[in-house]
Amino acid sequence: MKKQLLYSSFLLLIGCTAVAQNKDAIKFSQTINKDNASKHLSILASDEYEGRETGKKGGWMAAEYIKNHFKTIGLKGPVSGDYFQPVDIVSFGLSQIVTVDGQPAEPLTDFFIMPKTVSTKGFAFNANSILFAGYGLTKDDYNDYAGQTVAGKVVMIFKSGEPGSPAPTASIRNSSALNAKLKYLTAQKAQAVLLIDPIVDNMPDNLKGYLQSEEMALKNKETMDRQDVPQTMPVITIGTSLANKILAGASTNIDVLKKKITDSGKPSPQEIKISVCASASKVEKKVKSENVLGFLPGSDPKLKREVLIITAHYDHIGITPDAKGDDKINNGADDDGSGTTGVLLIAEAFAKAKKAGKGPKRSILFMTVTGEEKGLLGSEWYSENPVFPLENTITNLNIDMIGRGDKAHESDNNFVYIIGSDMLSSDLDRIGKKANKTYVNINLDEKYNNRTDPNQFYYRSDHYNFAKHGIPVIFYFNGVHDDYHMPGDEVSKIDFPMLAKRAKLVYFTAWELANGLKRPVVNKNDDGTPKM
Repeated sequence: MKKQLLYSSFLLLIGCTAVAQNKDAIKFSQTINKDNASKHLSILASDEYEGRETGKKGGWMAAEYIKNHFKTIGLKGPVSGDYFQPVDIVSFGLSQIVTVDGQPAEPLTDFFIMPKTVSTKGFAFNANSILFAGYGLTKDDYNDYAGQTVAGKVVMIFKSGEPGSPAPTASIRNSSALNAKLKYLTAQKAQAVLLIDPIVDNMPDNLKGYLQSEEMALKNKETMDRQDVPQTMPVITIGTSLANKILAGASTNIDVLKKKITDSGKPSPQEIKISVCASASKVEKKVKSENVLGFLPGSDPKLKREVLIITAHYDHIGITPDAKGDDKINNGADDDGSGTTGVLLIAEAFAKAKKAGKGPKRSILFMTVTGEEKGLLGSEWYSENPVFPLENTITNLNIDMIGRGDKAHESDNNFVYIIGSDMLSSDLDRIGKKANKTYVNINLDEKYNNRTDPNQFYYRSDHYNFAKHGIPVIFYFNGVHDDYHMPGDEVSKIDFPMLAKRAKLVYFTAWELANGLKRPVVNKNDDGTPKM
């Protein structure tokens, strides 16, 4: 009797599960598989695409590939018939010159200037002498500026350290002590500052890469106001070689002066009679880059005005010329070639359903965005210049890295982090988790699903530009790994079965959202408190 009851219950459970699943949804999900994923990603993350950097050849190639896929599977181009939404991005490079006694110094070899310290107006000075002020200290019993006039002078000091202290460890971070030195010189109206820092002599790759990169931003009032701030006192960081060229004007050098200060315990400020000229300015350039949009109109006469948006960013960080080893290309197979591949697969599944007369009731916009690595620029542009009204946008499902795993899940890769699903809408959270339980059964890890997480993942991918407008979101993510933003993020390391499985989770969630009786209700404010 008990055995028969157990068997009956088991049959009932199978029957309930079968009813809960939508056969059409399952049928058209079959195109989302590891082989199709490998086909797309092997192209998008190949060396030929050069790391898909925004505004570069590889990025344009990726955009064309995605556009052609959307066109081939029958999606519509929603931007006046086109698939590209041009994004108004500009870059700001740095033009910089330093000469000593008429001889030009070499940027990034002899000196550097932090780009963010230079406004669009820039600076220029031509000094006939330099005030060397040792360590730049102004203590009660020790003052490197004693008896000297600072106003209007170009002042040269050691970036860090004190008399008699060992050579400091090179660091690219400004310490509070340095800030105090610069604050003093600003108050004393120094014309400019030359900071002697050994880091210039053996510059780390990450600092050199930062200094060589051009800042990208959307061309809007906020950006231009930020770039056009008044120029502060120029600060130029110089290496020991360039410092010694300057000090040669007084027939001395760094080692001699340090020893003199240490042995005497007294400052040794002095005027160096030598010509030093410098200038720097921001150079603005237009960057050609686009979001790629494919549109699937809904089948319901009323609901089709509502739009579900599925996103991933197709850009990555390009080529690192100074990377160690032979591989210089950051292929970005996981970040975010995997997410882009997921969008292509999901789009094809829905397009096939549409052709078979089983298309979604609501419309779906498949959008791969540009400029995520430059500051979420493509998604910000769309959110400020939407092709479809934001009030008609029911949800954003964003995919950023679904092809690998992290150290926390080394023993079982059957997981995905979900972030943001309950931040604005309890409905969306319920729908997403129900879709997983019904169709996929992936471990949904919510470790990072909070606004105070130190990693700030909720704010670091394209979904946030929808969430900040009150649109509920789910962010799908496999965590960071040792190859994050490195040339080692290669196709050969992708777990294609899990990429496909995670993409299926997004697909089934999208199926439920696009066909549900009602759109997810936004019942929470941006800070997580209930809406009144």
